[in-house]
Amino acid sequence: MPPADSRIRVKRQDNITQVEFVDRNILDEANIQMIGEDISRLIDAEQNPKLVISFANVEHLSSAALGTLITINNRIRTRSGQLRLANIDPQIYEVFVITRLNKLFQIHESVDDAVKSLA
Repeated sequence: MPPADSRIRVKRQDNITQVEFVDRNILDEANIQMIGEDISRLIDAEQNPKLVISFANVEHLSSAALGTLITINNRIRTRSGQLRLANIDPQIYEVFVITRLNKLFQIHESVDDAVKSLA
């Protein structure tokens, strides 16, 4: 589990880890690094990690946060795991389209859809 001052909330359901962000704006470099480290620990704790990251509360995302997502995705793949993203605001999704990250990540409208895709 992440430390008490973590910028994420974590929920386990069966063998799937669900992550949700505490902050509405993921812009601060130090917070992004902390988020990356917390999620990396979750990934490293599993043999074949299955991770759903919900952006339900997120209104703004920096390019550094996108870079961290790519790093997280690569780390999951090296451990033969799977990553799904969910609840991405339409304006943020537009950035995923422009950067073609919508081709790299499997993005779902809801956490439930994302979880079902991992079953």
